[in-house]
Amino acid sequence: MNKQEYLKHIDSVIASGKFKDTWESLSAYRVPEWYEKAKFGIFIHWGIYSVPAFGNEWYSRNMYIQGSDEYNHHIKTYGRHKDFGYKDFIPMFKAEKFDSGEWARIFKESGAQYVVPVAEHHDGFQMYKSDISHWNAYEMGPKKDTLGMISESVSKLGMVNGCSSHRIEHWFFMGHGKEFESDITDGEREGDFYYPAMPEANHHDLFSTPVPDKAFLEDWLVRCCELVDRYNPKVFYFDWWIQHSAAKPYLKKFAAYYYNRAEERGEGVVINYKHDAFMFSTAVVDIERGQFKDAKPYIWQTDTSVARNSWCYTEGNTYKPVREIICNLIDVVSKNGRMLLNIGPRADGTIPEEDKAILLAIGDWLKINGEAVYPSRVWRFSEEGPTETVEGQFTDGGAKEFTEHDFRFTVNGGSVYVFALNFPESGEITVKSFADADASKLPVFNGIIKDVSVLGFSEKPVCRRDEKGLHIKTKTVKSENPVVFKIEMA
Repeated sequence: MNKQEYLKHIDSVIASGKFKDTWESLSAYRVPEWYEKAKFGIFIHWGIYSVPAFGNEWYSRNMYIQGSDEYNHHIKTYGRHKDFGYKDFIPMFKAEKFDSGEWARIFKESGAQYVVPVAEHHDGFQMYKSDISHWNAYEMGPKKDTLGMISESVSKLGMVNGCSSHRIEHWFFMGHGKEFESDITDGEREGDFYYPAMPEANHHDLFSTPVPDKAFLEDWLVRCCELVDRYNPKVFYFDWWIQHSAAKPYLKKFAAYYYNRAEERGEGVVINYKHDAFMFSTAVVDIERGQFKDAKPYIWQTDTSVARNSWCYTEGNTYKPVREIICNLIDVVSKNGRMLLNIGPRADGTIPEEDKAILLAIGDWLKINGEAVYPSRVWRFSEEGPTETVEGQFTDGGAKEFTEHDFRFTVNGGSVYVFALNFPESGEITVKSFADADASKLPVFNGIIKDVSVLGFSEKPVCRRDEKGLHIKTKTVKSENPVVFKIEMA
């Protein structure tokens, strides 16, 4: 179908389906059971920007900003922009060592339950086979349907396939290239790789001009719906700027189309969004590189990366310690969140050893402690201790320094799980949330503890409970990562 035919098809599906393109109708959406149980997913930033592997995944924008590090690096390494532009990286993006089956095995070993590859980043290059544009990985570069291959491989191993779209920022993403002599001047028509390369918007102004026009937004909608129809993703993640006022009617159309197609298939799907782009309760809110401070009655997600400095592979990425990522996962899960953890493969299709080692280490920890993570629920308390979580996006720039008094809690079946985020060398902790208090002083814990054990250790801890808390003493329990105590209730 061409664009106009596809738009008519979208309207037809909405007209005949349960969900209409209004917030009132979309508020009937319910988060599927599989996502309620899921706690850990893998995000993948992989594309043309993996070729220069410099700065970060915004190379396509920054290389055209005169005076930037990327601009200077580009001239020094590849030459003037009019002679070698961003599009000239496409033949260099070969993915010759890409093995989707091997990727899926690593993700499975990490303990991940869903996988979300970037289908199209701000640069406008589609990582999949498309009838909408020829600027895609199936026809150029690797000449492989990379999204389709990853989706098939992860599904075979029992994980849920998803995808993400960052397309809408392409409205302005390449615009700086029009400020001097560069190859961006070639992108003047709809369908061109660089089109429309408008002046950069004020990212915080929901009414910024120039406003994305009808032609661009219709193209955006069709691209998103094509992904739904071709790959049947159960998670559809959107990056920022879809919150712009001009996008609102198209967001509603997409959600109605996506939810109706899922209804036809008898499947549950999820839309991840940021910045109140969607009406609350019509999709699942996501916080980039950050989280909520307190437990929420609604399901939410954080997306973060194994590297602090970039979402994609760059030479010299700064990686987070495994312990920090596990503590972050625990903190998020205890507050009814899920973690979407990003990795950045190389241009040749290999996963860097650092990324792989982090994923496998997380998997080793989850093999022992997974029952406390999934399919857990929020306990009456989510946390205890002096270390406060800073709420909001982009708050994970530095590691939290947890103390031996910092604990997080979940519940699964007949047990409460206590995560000791920094288990002391002494082997002794006191959990105040289990203090033996007067029943008249509610709300306090008044349950009957039947047994206490340590996940992954055979030692039986010595426990006693008084008005100060539950005192747990061990002799042989040692770990650099969080230690989990299973509190079985009568």
